[in-house]
Amino acid sequence: MQRLRVRYAKRGRLRFTSHRDISRAVERAVRRADIPVAFSAGFSPHPKISYAGAAPTGVASEAEYLEIGVSRHCDPQRLRADLDASLPPGLDVLDVVEARAGSLADRLEGSTWELRLPGADPEEAAGAVEKFLAAGHVEVERLTKKGMRRFDARQAVRSVAVTDGNERTAGQEPGPPCVILRMVVRHETPAVRPDDVLMGLRLVAGFAPPSPPEVTRLAQGPLDATTGEPADPFELDRAGGDL
Repeated sequence: MQRLRVRYAKRGRLRFTSHRDISRAVERAVRRADIPVAFSAGFSPHPKISYAGAAPTGVASEAEYLEIGVSRHCDPQRLRADLDASLPPGLDVLDVVEARAGSLADRLEGSTWELRLPGADPEEAAGAVEKFLAAGHVEVERLTKKGMRRFDARQAVRSVAVTDGNERTAGQEPGPPCVILRMVVRHETPAVRPDDVLMGLRLVAGFAPPSPPEVTRLAQGPLDATTGEPADPFELDRAGGDL
């Protein structure tokens, strides 16, 4: 059985689609594209499609990953084109490689997130981020399937950068304030999400954006020891090497 690893984006209104609905859309697209997906054995066979590091509902992403097992050899680029054409607009296939040794999930060590905060003040945001990064421990609460859980939102955060999100050209009047937070977060258990970091900023500095954030995952992969940023998780597959 050949295994193919797929990077896809979740854009626009599709950010509000649940992971279950996305998996159903992928299964329909696989059938529509006539991809020879392999099935599990037993009384209730299911297609061999697995997902790694899925983003939460309501979050856009440029770096979602899944793996497909196929019953006969497929050209990765042909599969990319066929699957992309069969998915709804907003679910866009960006890259496909043949899987080599090792687990894809094990390579997804961290994510880069971009948070647009319309109406937020850049100076207040920068001050809150400075206090958050200086803190050794920032405990937050989140409601999970097992009830309310308390955990540290600080240790998983590798970096946070603050920029002015106002887009204007020469001669234009400044628009309403907007802040962009770009953060690298290590994947841990429990997972630290962007909204957990925002809660941490509120706890340490009283910073609360006036409107809901627009969140996009820009990348996820193995954390580069030099840059601290996620690297390409497909690099070993392209090189044909082992972990």
